[in-house]
Amino acid sequence: MYLIPAPARVQKREGAFVVSYETWAVLDAGCGEKAGRQAQLFMEKIKETLGYCPMLTRGSAKKGDILFRQDDGMEAQSYVLEIGPEGVTLSGDEKGLWHGMQTLLQILEQEGAMLPALQIEDHPAIPNRGYYFDCARGRVPKLDWLKKLADRMAYYKLNQLQLYIEHSYLFRGMTELWRDDTPLTAAQIMELDRYCGERGIELVPSLSSFGHLYKLLSTKEYAHLCELPDAGEKPFSLFGRMAHHTVNVTDPDGIALIKSMLKEYMELFSSRQFNLCADETFDLGTGKSRKLVEEKGKGSVYIAYVKELAQFLIDNGRRPMFWGDIIVEFPEMIKELPEETVCLTWGYAKEQSDFSAKAMQEAGAVQYCCPGCATWNEFIPLYRTAYENIRRMCAYAGQYGAIGVLNTDWGDFLHLNQPEFSAPGMIYGAAFSWNAQVPAFEEINRQISRVEYHDSSEKLLQILSEAEEQGAFRWYSACMYWEARRGVSEKYRNEEEIAGLLEGAADALEKNKKLEEIKLSLYRQIRTTDGRDRERIWPFIMAAEGAWIFNAIGALLYSAEQNREPVDTAWAWALAKRLEIWFYYYKEVYRQVSLQSELSRMEAVICWYGDYLRDLK
Repeated sequence: MYLIPAPARVQKREGAFVVSYETWAVLDAGCGEKAGRQAQLFMEKIKETLGYCPMLTRGSAKKGDILFRQDDGMEAQSYVLEIGPEGVTLSGDEKGLWHGMQTLLQILEQEGAMLPALQIEDHPAIPNRGYYFDCARGRVPKLDWLKKLADRMAYYKLNQLQLYIEHSYLFRGMTELWRDDTPLTAAQIMELDRYCGERGIELVPSLSSFGHLYKLLSTKEYAHLCELPDAGEKPFSLFGRMAHHTVNVTDPDGIALIKSMLKEYMELFSSRQFNLCADETFDLGTGKSRKLVEEKGKGSVYIAYVKELAQFLIDNGRRPMFWGDIIVEFPEMIKELPEETVCLTWGYAKEQSDFSAKAMQEAGAVQYCCPGCATWNEFIPLYRTAYENIRRMCAYAGQYGAIGVLNTDWGDFLHLNQPEFSAPGMIYGAAFSWNAQVPAFEEINRQISRVEYHDSSEKLLQILSEAEEQGAFRWYSACMYWEARRGVSEKYRNEEEIAGLLEGAADALEKNKKLEEIKLSLYRQIRTTDGRDRERIWPFIMAAEGAWIFNAIGALLYSAEQNREPVDTAWAWALAKRLEIWFYYYKEVYRQVSLQSELSRMEAVICWYGDYLRDLK
């Protein structure tokens, strides 16, 4: 039996308890209203698992009952679960009770109605354990998928969710901002906030407010507030969206606009926190604010703007958060921000160092450590990279006194991979922020394969992790090549630079042999996967096929452009058809969880490659 996250202490005992159709579940007198509602949610899950569920009541427990006992004098978020032949007792503070219910549910799902006797004493290593999902740069997920995400988060004892928003919320009157998108609405946000709250998850608003405002500051209405001149006149660029645009801090209308957006958005949430982002302000000091930055220094200009927004949030009863990539260059300036401000210290490298977390602790910052799921720009996520990065960052959180871990799932370059693929990375973050004793990569993958995917062979994650080194013409390179050949790239301008995008494709055919093996292994996994999760295997097969196709495209282009070999036009046309067939099914998978969002932009990339292959001479 696997429990994720692993409890702090488990003691096995003799005997078992049978959860029969006659069993009663009892809320004791100390259980509050929320505990009662959550117990009802728990009962619904038991019915899904066993086909029936105990009767729920309030009062005094009897022999053979499942007793829920709320004790707010216990350590925050802690619980004690005792299973014996004569009954089950779950004790904890309000939040701990909910976490204990998830542990009990995992036991029920694996053991059925016969629960082994044991005692579990458990509490989290890190109090705030969050997940951060990008809703801005490719995908806007459907509300029902976001609710499923909240359910999964609760199951693994995560307690904070943030959705990254740049332009994909329907701000009142700002029609030019979202007219070509499928933005989240106020009603959807409020519904999700309620849903998360019932499941012990704080939905924290997150909104770009300094850099990463490409869409806002490209509109005719607001382009004049951008740091760069002529911000709305250049053609759309995937790279440009990542690199630009930043608010012109010398124009008071700019910060007034941002404050109005923060104010409108914050009112939708019950959370008293707000992530104002303020990361990657690459343009600061390069255009309209150049003179101010030269006079006062970039650090001073940056911190003054963030300080004003942070104080605005505090004045409106919110605790500000912001990304720490800029301030780590001048950590001593953290003292200029309101003391309750939370610095979100991030780093996504496989061998991420402790430099930033240590620097911010020494500067006196209140911080979260923020790793990443290694999903962005990948057909199949880099699960080993994610494991190593998350393991390190969770350790740094403990070492440098962070009050939280926020595990990120970004959508750079049109959010290629299916959001469902992030489940293992999300679970790594949940497991390692709850219990500092981290299982080996192979062991945690066996556990996730069984608990999350109901894979009796426990090999699914092992198979998927083998895809990590098989990208030869990866999505980033494909997008950059697309922009370069269309003459809209600011990074790859000459033939030598463009040729560099194809260098990885030299060994594409060898890597494709491995991808074929992975696809066959995934087909075999259907047999060992529970029926309710078999539909989750097909998107992985589609992802492996997509990686294979782009490797093949890269190999063909490399051969034609670098080796100057004649183009096999029959193969090029066949590859174009294979790409287009794949994309037909990719769109079907995409629409299972996402609104239309920016699917048309991805369609433009795919169609261009189909035409380009047919035009090769």
